[in-house]
Amino acid sequence: MDAVDNSQRYHEIRPMPETPETDQLSSRVINVIAKTQRIPAESIAPDSTFNQLKIDSLDGINIIFALENEFGIEIPDEGINNMRSVREVTEGIEKLMAAKAQTTSPGAV
Repeated sequence: MDAVDNSQRYHEIRPMPETPETDQLSSRVINVIAKTQRIPAESIAPDSTFNQLKIDSLDGINIIFALENEFGIEIPDEGINNMRSVREVTEGIEKLMAAKAQTTSPGAV
């Protein structure tokens, strides 16, 4: 019997995260969305869109506030308009946290 190579199949289902930090950040974003929307975190994938999750603009505002509290960041209004999926939210937060880390680094004067 021939061995089945499932590695390609796995990558088709869910691409490997770029880094462990991105995967952890994505998990935190998913948990915030799940808690805010009162839906199981398992039902949210990194590529889920807000439309698929039935998240409207009012829900989006609540999620933004929860994300700002969770990560200690401020999400600008123009950034909110570009966030239409879990992945876009994760990428946006990653950028904001990197920018915050640069402005608050121990060597900064």
